[in-house]
Amino acid sequence: MKRFLIILCLIFMGSAGTVVDIAAQDLLIRNARIVDSNGVIERGNIVVRDGRIALIGAGAIASGLTEIDAEGMSAMPGFIDGHRHIMGRNFEQESIVRMQQFLDAGYTTLMEGGGRPPDIVELKRKIADGELVGPRIITSGRADPGNFPTPEMARAQVRVLADAGVDIIKARIEAEDKAVLEAIVDEGRAVGLEVMVHAANVPAMIAAVEAGAAKLVHTPHNSFMTPEHARMVAEAGIENLSTVGFAVPLFDVYNNDNEPTFRNGAPWPEEILGTGSNAAGEKVVNARTLWDAGVVYGYGTDSGYLPKYGLAHELKTLNLVFSPKDLVKLMGPNTAAFVDMEDEIGTLEAGKLADIVLLGGDPLEGYWNFLDVKMTIKEGVVVSDQR
Repeated sequence: MKRFLIILCLIFMGSAGTVVDIAAQDLLIRNARIVDSNGVIERGNIVVRDGRIALIGAGAIASGLTEIDAEGMSAMPGFIDGHRHIMGRNFEQESIVRMQQFLDAGYTTLMEGGGRPPDIVELKRKIADGELVGPRIITSGRADPGNFPTPEMARAQVRVLADAGVDIIKARIEAEDKAVLEAIVDEGRAVGLEVMVHAANVPAMIAAVEAGAAKLVHTPHNSFMTPEHARMVAEAGIENLSTVGFAVPLFDVYNNDNEPTFRNGAPWPEEILGTGSNAAGEKVVNARTLWDAGVVYGYGTDSGYLPKYGLAHELKTLNLVFSPKDLVKLMGPNTAAFVDMEDEIGTLEAGKLADIVLLGGDPLEGYWNFLDVKMTIKEGVVVSDQR
């Protein structure tokens, strides 16, 4: 509780404009089970200097460092959510306070799934400048053909978003929007921005691939994919995110009476069946089809509710068709590739940023151990300690 109150004080000091004084520490993490997509090191050590991993392995050691004894714990790369709705209606009261909840859940990187400039850009700045403690933010802005229905209008919106300073463009499309999306992608290239596409069904996904989109933020539903569809995505070199928990019922997030609800609190399954979709089943099958075709398939929740609930909900759904070993790759290097940071995060390797999560159990025993976060380290700074 004391730790939490101290962090809250730092958060609100930061929101008032005071720089939060947290510096990267030189650390020696000892006796950890080190788990990433490269394999497992039993009883390994990690040396952190200047915010980066300097040494890692069974014999990695250095003197004069702040030591963390990770006996009985597993070290993983910091979690990344490639499709998270961060911005609340009240920027100060919701979004800023929630940053510590993300860190406590193990997240060190978040890509906003279509936030509002300038608020999301300002949130990124506050964290980058040390005015606020939180995961690093990758910003986006919307250029949906539904709101900008002609190529000329869509191009103009891309330029507006580029001037606002976002990192990537997001566009929600249907198959018939292909021509407008082509204009968005072309204008994005002109201003140096990639385009990630909300394509919720297979025809829209195919249109996005043909239009030259860089990324797909959803696993399609409304029909089952064919292996040929999945190979089309793989051959185009387009990364895809999960969001498979979209249609699976939630419990005790919006109510306490053990009634299943859709993620917005609406009744389940009526909210899904009313669309004529069997999305809960289609998404997980399509997820595995994409994975087996060689698509770089990463992790995204498309959620706006509490971070740990979002993590638990997405993982329990992915668990239907992915092994724990798959999840380590999916959440690590694959999602790092989606956010274009695979050279910096996603695996625990010398030279990479020291984004590290210490878990109370072995993630290879089951997804539930991903939820037992004991410590989160971002760029060599202990930003959450729940031991």
